[in-house]
Amino acid sequence: MSNESVLYRIQFMNNGKNYQLYVRELVQSSLFGFIEIADFVFDGPSTLLVDPSTEKLKTEFSGVNRSFIPLQAVIRTATHGRGRNRRAPRARSR
Repeated sequence: MSNESVLYRIQFMNNGKNYQLYVRELVQSSLFGFIEIADFVFDGPSTLLVDPSTEKLKTEFSGVNRSFIPLQAVIRTATHGRGRNRRAPRARSR
């Protein structure tokens, strides 16, 4: 499975609000105690229904390329693959 087909769902708290975002890139940041998320995915072009919460997230994160989330704010992360093979990718040793 290529990295292009993996979606990460991240749920975190910020200023008392619960956020749930889908991103294609989720890595440990070079800033100590933060994770870095990028390449936000809101919905596909074939979506027929408009979800007000998704539209609100789109406007709030419009123009944002990367975001840094404190580790203590993260509630949950999950990997969502496409196709039948939905296992999380293996970590690479450097």
